[in-house]
Amino acid sequence: MENINFPPQEILNPRELNRKNYEHIILWMLYNNDICEWSYFINKPIEMSEATLSRHLGSLKKKGFLKKISRGNYRITSEGKKRYHELSKHKGKDRKLSYPPDIILKSGRNYDHWILWMAYNNRFCKRSDFIEEPLSINQNSLSKNLNLLITKGFLQKEDNKYRITRSGKIGYSKMLYSYDLDRQTILEEESRRIDEITKKTTQFFDEYNITDEDIKFSYLNKILKLDYSKVSMILKSEEDFHKILLYISINHPNFYPNYISLENFSRLYKIEKKILDFWIDEIVGGKLYEVKFFKLEVPPNMYYYFEYNEKLEKILRAITVDFITRNKFLQKFGRSESTEILIDNILNEITEILFNRDLKESLRKFLPEYINHLAYKIETKRRLIDTYDKLEGIIWQNMANVFYSKSSEVQESQYEEEIKKIERSITLNPKSYKLYNSKIKVLLYFNQYNEVLITLDNMLELFPKKEIELLMKKASILKIQKDVKAGLKIIEGLIKNYPDKNELQNYKAYWLRYLGRKEDAIKIVQVLIKNDPENAIYHDTYGEILLYFDEFEEAAKKFLKAILLGKDNRLIYQTYIKLGTCYMALENYDLAEKNLVAGKNLIHENVKEPETKQNWLTIADLLLSEIMEYAVEL
Repeated sequence: MENINFPPQEILNPRELNRKNYEHIILWMLYNNDICEWSYFINKPIEMSEATLSRHLGSLKKKGFLKKISRGNYRITSEGKKRYHELSKHKGKDRKLSYPPDIILKSGRNYDHWILWMAYNNRFCKRSDFIEEPLSINQNSLSKNLNLLITKGFLQKEDNKYRITRSGKIGYSKMLYSYDLDRQTILEEESRRIDEITKKTTQFFDEYNITDEDIKFSYLNKILKLDYSKVSMILKSEEDFHKILLYISINHPNFYPNYISLENFSRLYKIEKKILDFWIDEIVGGKLYEVKFFKLEVPPNMYYYFEYNEKLEKILRAITVDFITRNKFLQKFGRSESTEILIDNILNEITEILFNRDLKESLRKFLPEYINHLAYKIETKRRLIDTYDKLEGIIWQNMANVFYSKSSEVQESQYEEEIKKIERSITLNPKSYKLYNSKIKVLLYFNQYNEVLITLDNMLELFPKKEIELLMKKASILKIQKDVKAGLKIIEGLIKNYPDKNELQNYKAYWLRYLGRKEDAIKIVQVLIKNDPENAIYHDTYGEILLYFDEFEEAAKKFLKAILLGKDNRLIYQTYIKLGTCYMALENYDLAEKNLVAGKNLIHENVKEPETKQNWLTIADLLLSEIMEYAVEL
């Protein structure tokens, strides 16, 4: 029963009339624990009879205050949380704190996340709440993270009590998506914040007679993402801020041909035109918030706005990417369409199902810019969530020695023809390891991963002395297919057969990292370092594990050690770039730039293989360009 939060004595054994409020006890338990089992209520310290428990659980379930998620397991609903807050008002002075779930506590020392969770889920927090168990944050780290969150405007401190701000609630909502929480939990947490805003928006809609449900939804979606406190020091009127968001919400492509000009909106909603004009440019131009807007100009002087990642943009992106991908694929077979034809094809589809046909010419001017925006996404595969992900694909490829050679011959050849050509050569020379490797390269290029696995199994029979290399390639392919556990089993089998091969232990540390088993991965690499303290590769691996779990300061120390020990290491350029990545995450852009440039120089000096060289140069240039963007913003 450890790590279970139980109500204070004033709730379990109230003095007043000596009567227990079982509804409050049950909701308290459900609110302050992720899931509650039947046994929690019938055992000490609650000791509720089974009949009483059954009756109250049934009543609470009927009222929609809880839900049964499996046999004997219950979870509170958003309505139940509201009822809990009603029952908890004026219930004494003792505090019983809610603590973050294990999935957050065990995902690394993300102290800012722990603090944000505590501030959101408790009325207030004292400094001692973070120092004492179960959090046990040390004084230095606590001071640093509290100051950081206060500087960001996420927390405020009054009378030595820390409370979450409106900006903090938005940050909390974004933080939830960093963890593998179930969707319902996230939605319920979000609903609490929506409830707080709903009262204000309802009054706003009533005052300005906003009745269109689509406009209401568009407005509410924006006000949940764009926090007034970020601009409150300059824009003194919160009501003006709401009017600015309303203007952007009304002028959406979905509502075309309806439109309201700046002049008419200014007059109708009593807001100065220059204020409206200035703040629309600030918000839509991406100068203040992370939310990205697209602006569609419709002659002679109408402007419509829509957000990145909203429904309309998602469909537009899917259609656009589909046509671009199709065109790229056709290029492999010597056929492709001109840019003009490509845009015409996209326009025909999106004006059929997505935009009003009258917007076709406006969209024709808009699409090239939009495609340029997507080009970065397509080129780098996806918009990566954090800095480390930009390195992930390249790092593991180099580590496992899986080669993705995309020669010009392969790019210009059809898959079947290329495979048949290689297989004919293998028939004539069945003992050629090089020919089999060429076959794997072609299969990899066309994403034929199952065929790669079959080919590797055949190679294991033909080339048993290459067992380690071939099985490591097989483990890497399984990782691509998201079967990391199967890859780990292969590595563990190799370790059993080759106990003296320390590089296999190093590989195992990587695979444990992929599975989120941080402590196990660290234990392995610590043993490797203890046995061979001068080996730069092990310090580099240690750094990568810490980097994977966003422990940037500690990772930087390991990479510095690897650089100090491995000046003659031919892969040291990678360590410099990973160190630069850490400094970027820590917002030390001078050191980030210094190490990224050092890494680039070493790539030019030491890397001969064209694709590896291009991959790492692309990563370095990508990160350096981001530093330039930050410099412009500052």
